[in-house]
Amino acid sequence: MSMDFSDTITVAIPKGRLLDEITGFLREAGFKVSFSGRELIAMDRANDLRFMLVKNADLPIYVSRGIAGLGICGDDVLFETKSPVYRLFKFPFGRTKMCIAARRGEKDVLERGTQPLKIATKFPRFTESYFHSIGIPVEIIKLSGSIELAPVLGLTDLIVDLVQTGRTLAENNLEIIEELASINVYLISNPAYYKLNYKRVEDFVKGLKSVEYRKAYRG
Repeated sequence: MSMDFSDTITVAIPKGRLLDEITGFLREAGFKVSFSGRELIAMDRANDLRFMLVKNADLPIYVSRGIAGLGICGDDVLFETKSPVYRLFKFPFGRTKMCIAARRGEKDVLERGTQPLKIATKFPRFTESYFHSIGIPVEIIKLSGSIELAPVLGLTDLIVDLVQTGRTLAENNLEIIEELASINVYLISNPAYYKLNYKRVEDFVKGLKSVEYRKAYRG
């Protein structure tokens, strides 16, 4: 296991849809973070911080393995990786819902007794755990993108996926059958790193909390 306990705090940030919101929030908290071109590392030398861009699904692994002391990611990724991390701060953005969806007009598919149900998802661990808990056997097909096509083309009966507005489902003639969980975005920490760098990490968390305090005060 690689573990860097130098004075510089390394924070893993996920690539993708939340990047602008995350970097904007960090700047409001007083941390300078800016990635230019194809850079994957950004330094805030004034605050002795190093930010690294990683694939969302890999982020908890970087934190649990000590490559980064801190990271920012959602419940969905944490559940899939089962990484041993601490949740230190919940961000006020990026909330989504984990949902079961089917073709429009087929909400009764869970009650038809089809054995087993075929389900497409990017979250096989979460999906298997849920259906096991309600006693329904399933065949899980893991897809990495455009899973809405799976029931439309007859590959699966259902999908389990994150839903924010539901627009993509509607455009593909799908509808939500059930909301399974609310998904939030957290600052996470490697447990050993947190214990050995408690004061510096807590100062970083205070910076994040200050953004919410200022917004609440202005409100």
